[in-house]
Amino acid sequence: MTARLECSGPCVAGRSMRLCVLVLCLLPHFVWTVSYKQGDPVVLYVNKVGPYHNPQETYHYYTLPVCRPKEVRHKALSLGEVLDGDRMAESLYNIHFKENSERQTLCKLTLSEKEVDQLREAIEELYYFEFVLDDIPILGFVGYMEESGFLPHSHKVGLWTHLDFNIEYNGDSVIFANVSVKDVKPEPLEEGVGGAGHGVSSGGLTVTHTYSVRWFESTLPHSRRAERLRDYSFFPKTLEIHWLSIINSLVLVVLLLGFVIIILMRVLKNDFARYNVEEDGSCDDLDQGDNGWKIIHTDVFRFPQYKSLLCAVLGVGAQFLTLATGIIVMALLGMFNVHRHGAINSAAIVLYALTSCVSGYCSCSFYTQIQGQRWVWNIILTSALFSAPLFFTWSVVNSVHWWSGSTQALPATTVLLLLGAWVLVGFPLTVIGGIVGKNRAGNFQAPCRTRNIARQIPQQPWYKHTAVHMAIGGFLPFSAISVELYYIFATAWGREHYTLYGILLCVFAILLSVGACISVALTYFLLSGEDYRWWWRSVLSTGSTGIFIFVYSLFYYHNRSNMSGLVQSVEFFGYSLLTAFVFSLMLGTVSFWASLAFIRYIYRSLKMD
Repeated sequence: MTARLECSGPCVAGRSMRLCVLVLCLLPHFVWTVSYKQGDPVVLYVNKVGPYHNPQETYHYYTLPVCRPKEVRHKALSLGEVLDGDRMAESLYNIHFKENSERQTLCKLTLSEKEVDQLREAIEELYYFEFVLDDIPILGFVGYMEESGFLPHSHKVGLWTHLDFNIEYNGDSVIFANVSVKDVKPEPLEEGVGGAGHGVSSGGLTVTHTYSVRWFESTLPHSRRAERLRDYSFFPKTLEIHWLSIINSLVLVVLLLGFVIIILMRVLKNDFARYNVEEDGSCDDLDQGDNGWKIIHTDVFRFPQYKSLLCAVLGVGAQFLTLATGIIVMALLGMFNVHRHGAINSAAIVLYALTSCVSGYCSCSFYTQIQGQRWVWNIILTSALFSAPLFFTWSVVNSVHWWSGSTQALPATTVLLLLGAWVLVGFPLTVIGGIVGKNRAGNFQAPCRTRNIARQIPQQPWYKHTAVHMAIGGFLPFSAISVELYYIFATAWGREHYTLYGILLCVFAILLSVGACISVALTYFLLSGEDYRWWWRSVLSTGSTGIFIFVYSLFYYHNRSNMSGLVQSVEFFGYSLLTAFVFSLMLGTVSFWASLAFIRYIYRSLKMD
């Protein structure tokens, strides 16, 4: 057996070599092509088991009373695999390349009554197992359960003690593998029942585990074997190509944007025609005769309260916009296929650490422009705005996984690695970005002077209150992504492999466009009521999309999934809340900069002395 490493680019010696090694450890964008000769051993790793309806509740395969070697040897895993809950270990299965075998004995076990109860409970909860052969996941159910009749009621539970492995190959490479129990009779596990040839006593049950291996030649080349895995699915396929829904959403969004832009431009044109009439007096005279957004030109650029928090939101939002774009682009380049376990997790961690400089730069630069003085505190707040909620949520979720014995609980070495990545890379880059942003920050470009005394804001009608704007500004962007959101949830919290990254990029662009246009429209309506408190309002109006996303996650949990139990529920709601927070940061950032650009444009277009 030989292995060839195909990497995306060479690494030179010295410091660049160390950097390349670090990136390769964290982000495995390379392909091991393993070549076998006739009769070479093909290692089958056992990985994890878990309830079918709870994808994130997984346990080590050897926690079940199954055949296991005397000394369990684990496979070295990448960071993404560990984060994905993988815990691969060598098995007792003896498989050789292109050599069929029939009814090989794996082991003979005498199960105690407690172990039988453990297996019975696992089968009743629809436990499935995952093996890995040459980076190909092999999935199957631990046992068989049948419920029938009401009176009399029949409840049958059986354990699969024989597995048929079907492996496809092309030349010297493995292309695909799966497991079948098509012609196998399960071992009954009902109380007081034993299978033929097995002794049952008060002490337990004796079972013999066997397996068969069959090799089939395939014409599919190794470079395209991911297609074979996508075509086959152990779990029921629930995702179909949804072009009609996407086109429908796209048409609605285009009509909405066109409506907003046309109406707004017509209103602005009338405003400019009315305001830019030749005037004999000064700006103070204008205030006495005009109303609307022009009259607040001396207050509209008055800096808001909580400057540091506002700038931190904008900085972290810019960071996640960069990170999301990078992830989608990498996916379009084919860096995340079904054979790279946890590659997206690794990429997200690396990009989050490297893009920390974006958050520091954007936050501190704008903080300096709006005359903020405590720039050190601003950098610390920017660094902690997302990392602190993330650490708290992870601590709770990881504690629950650790208490339940799930493989989703991170080992201490992985925790130290992630902490080191933030302490040695993420936080220093935030500081460096903040210092550079502070030193390169220019003046705040305000077309109008700001008076020392703030103008009194008239009482606003109910439909211009913050809650109403948040409802409108959050619902419209959410409606633009509601169709795609189901498929994303089904991928993140289900069994599907998401492959429509081109559509995802279009939906992401539509989301940002809708958020920007709605924010501009709501900001105009706010200024028309002589209310100049647009700074935080622009962030909250479209940033409230995160609230709608979290509400949708509640709907998905109760109506679109069968998830249950403490472990799965804590992880689902914890990370759904973080996801909603990230969307709020991203859309709030886009909304703010769109509103700022719009306000600068309309006030530059006025003829004022």
